[in-house]
Amino acid sequence: MTTLTPQKPAIPQPGGTLTPAPAPRPAQDPAWRELVDAVREAGQYPTRSEAESVTRIVLSALGGHVVGDERVDLARALPEEAARVVASQIPATRRLSASEFVDSVAARIEGATPATARWDVSSVLSVLPPLVGDELVTRILHQLPSGYALLFGRAELTPAA
Repeated sequence: MTTLTPQKPAIPQPGGTLTPAPAPRPAQDPAWRELVDAVREAGQYPTRSEAESVTRIVLSALGGHVVGDERVDLARALPEEAARVVASQIPATRRLSASEFVDSVAARIEGATPATARWDVSSVLSVLPPLVGDELVTRILHQLPSGYALLFGRAELTPAA
């Protein structure tokens, strides 16, 4: 029995050689595009590519600090690509304050300052509550040190002494 194997179309190269065409890129998840577009709008990024890069970096940083059921629920509530970014992170060995978290993001973004990193972090995290739900965000905030609420676009309320 003969088996037919589909071949990629060849692309002519100078000198008459042929190279296989690149594999087609899989269609991107519309929910991921919507998330990136929301971040682009919130952060007023000039390009979709910049918004996508910032989204990946911030979600990656967040993924290391959200653990347990909250991490699982966050991944389930996010678009598939965002869920992969969050879930692929190794849990952090030390909890970072909100300021340290912003600094850790700044270290991942070329040319970032603490001020621009705070903008980037807030641009991503502030679009999550409508997407994943306020109840999940509240559970995540209870897991993180104080100061993160502002990054999610919420007031940081503390009980009176």
